[in-house]
Amino acid sequence: MLRSLLALRQIAQRTISTSRRQFENKVPEKQKLFQEDNGIPVHLKGGVADALLYRATMILTVGGTAYAIYQLAVASFPKKQG
Repeated sequence: MLRSLLALRQIAQRTISTSRRQFENKVPEKQKLFQEDNGIPVHLKGGVADALLYRATMILTVGGTAYAIYQLAVASFPKKQG
């Protein structure tokens, strides 16, 4: 029993240590990009994906606000019973 537990432990350690992937550290590149003084707001410096996310967020925010105001207006004027 002890032998099988030790074997399992060794297999687990081997699996964990061999499955690690080495990633390139891109932090210095990103720091240069985001600290660059080029007049672009920091929330848009990531590129096209950031611009699309920003626009989608603005559209959803404005649309949701308009819809909420519309629903408040509809709810504030009761229907005539007739």
